[in-house]
Amino acid sequence: MKLLIRLLINALAILLIAYLVPGVAVTGFYTALIVAVVLGLLNLVIKPLILLLTLPITIITLGLFTFVINALLFWFVGTVVKGFSVEGFIPAFIGALILTVVGWIGHSITSND
Repeated sequence: MKLLIRLLINALAILLIAYLVPGVAVTGFYTALIVAVVLGLLNLVIKPLILLLTLPITIITLGLFTFVINALLFWFVGTVVKGFSVEGFIPAFIGALILTVVGWIGHSITSND
């Protein structure tokens, strides 16, 4: 149940990002839900591998390079999912930052601790 709530929160956040950030467009809620699922799968499978490969630069930048990785994954999803587009790195960076903050808030709301 928590997974579905977090997925819905992320889909609503993606719709909010499309409304607030110029350069990010989504056609509807169903597309935003697909984007949330694809981003979740990428964050589960691909992101740990990328973090491991870029560990030296992540350590040098004190972890700030993870924001770049999030933006690149957000931008990549814009090329994969039909109906969702990201026009460049800066909109992807801002969108990934907003999605991270909203996801963090959603996780803190749905946790039992």
